Amino acid sequence: MTPLLSVEGVSKFYGSRIGCKDVSFDLFPGEVMGIVGESGSGKSTLLNCLAGHLVPDQGTVGFDTRTDGLRDTVTMSEPERRMLSRTDWAFVHQHARDGLRMNVSAGGNVGERLMAVGARHYGDIRAQATDWLGRVEISADRIDDRPSAFSGGMQQRLQIARNLVTGPRLVFMDEPTGGLDVSVQARLLDLLRGLVREMGLSAIIVTHDLAVVRLLADRLMVMKDGHVVETGLTDQVLDDPQHGYTQLLVSSVLQV
Repeated sequence: MTPLLSVEGVSKFYGSRIGCKDVSFDLFPGEVMGIVGESGSGKSTLLNCLAGHLVPDQGTVGFDTRTDGLRDTVTMSEPERRMLSRTDWAFVHQHARDGLRMNVSAGGNVGERLMAVGARHYGDIRAQATDWLGRVEISADRIDDRPSAFSGGMQQRLQIARNLVTGPRLVFMDEPTGGLDVSVQARLLDLLRGLVREMGLSAIIVTHDLAVVRLLADRLMVMKDGHVVETGLTDQVLDDPQHGYTQLLVSSVLQV
């Protein structure tokens, strides 16, 4: 099987400080990869390099495009990368406000991404937006409300609808449940797990919460000081961690 994403030797430096160094892995269609580590471990730097928000200093990020096969997204033109981010890629921010237009209605937020890929029929756009609001458990009668009128959990669900409406194949998630109440987190995780399975999505999820990756991720990558220190099947890594740092991460959760 051809990898959907093929990452080779990705490194990013901030002067003498390592953001991430020499990271390589393949992600296959329908697979979810979790990246964990404490603050400053390099997981968000890596995610932003993979998603095109940062340019890595070294390495390649190959994506299996629909038309041209495996392309290095690092050397793609800006218009090509922008189109990829509207169609086959999606990015779910930790803070929903970073991924939403707060002065545009809920329906407008979802419809805007459809228009970015060429949709023009107002009735069709509104119908798809209504359908997607329902899929993320937002009532259709809230379609004309602005996100500022929504709770944090609803804003996050709206951001997910906005991202998934174009049927992307790869979703990047940066702490998708961070900052939400525990009960709201549980509901959002159930929703995400259902959508990932239903749509056959590939995803890369950055989080410090091991419960999130246990629920969502097939494979797990543990980062410390910009380096990957352990990788493997999620349950295997969490139930039988080999690296001392991973053991520390797992035991600190168990002690809470």
